Amino acid sequence: MAAIETSLRHPAPPPGARPDWTIDQGWSTYGADEHRVWTTLYERQLSILPGRACESFLRGLDALDLHRGGIPDFHRINPELQKLTGWSVVAVPGLVPDAVFFEHLANRRFPAGQFIRRPDQLDYLSEPDIFHDVFGHVPMLTDPVFADYMQAYGKGGLRAQGLDHLHHLARLYWYTVEFGLMDTAEGLRIYGAGIVSSRAESVFCLEDPSPHRLGFDLERVMRTLYRIDDFQQVYFVISSLEALRQVTLEDFGPLYQRLSGAPDLAIDTVLPGERVLNHGSQAYAQAATDAGRGATPATTALAS
Repeated sequence: MAAIETSLRHPAPPPGARPDWTIDQGWSTYGADEHRVWTTLYERQLSILPGRACESFLRGLDALDLHRGGIPDFHRINPELQKLTGWSVVAVPGLVPDAVFFEHLANRRFPAGQFIRRPDQLDYLSEPDIFHDVFGHVPMLTDPVFADYMQAYGKGGLRAQGLDHLHHLARLYWYTVEFGLMDTAEGLRIYGAGIVSSRAESVFCLEDPSPHRLGFDLERVMRTLYRIDDFQQVYFVISSLEALRQVTLEDFGPLYQRLSGAPDLAIDTVLPGERVLNHGSQAYAQAATDAGRGATPATTALAS
């Protein structure tokens, strides 16, 4: 992704938000029930993530100690995060416009929802909350290589908007930052925030025979459609965080030219010759379609 110098014009922020759409976290206003929800979600994820999540994520949890005192206070964790990789977390009132999102990432700021889900929403939420955003995303930002990838993605997002290829770049975010898997010496591991913040998908993505698990290829990922209302039908597997970072150093201009003439790929597609770690049965997806079922994971991501 080639960086650009010019910022895109922001839409007007909602009342109470700053021009960059940030707000005060208001940590002191969280009640005991809200802190209890964080603790419940944290502890049940930590009961299943060792041996499933990648080492960078688990090290990030330890480095930031996100289990102390309920919902993390951004004033506390930001100095620790900045010391490690120069990133910080900023509170926003909910989903923000694409240009705002990309500008924050390009400047090493991660926008996080300020609210937390209710106790009856532990397993599904239609909009990212502070647990998804902070528990799911922020530990990976302690890894210098992934931190660089995220900044490059933000710069590339601003460029993609100007070239009318945001839908292609959104697929890269979806299949890496949100639902990415990594091949390690110990086996497949999770690094995507949409998975590590979902108890059910943390197991499904690695152990269920239904989804395809395919080797990562940048152009192929950008052509692949995705769904936001249920478990993924395909997961793309990177060889390392460094390999992922390297693809963002390319000039995406020629790639966008090729994509302009290439058809989208259906979610359940397996192409001849690509690396297939698991040729999924797609049984879960078919059963969900037959039952009219959807909206299982408690995750949402950039879906432009």
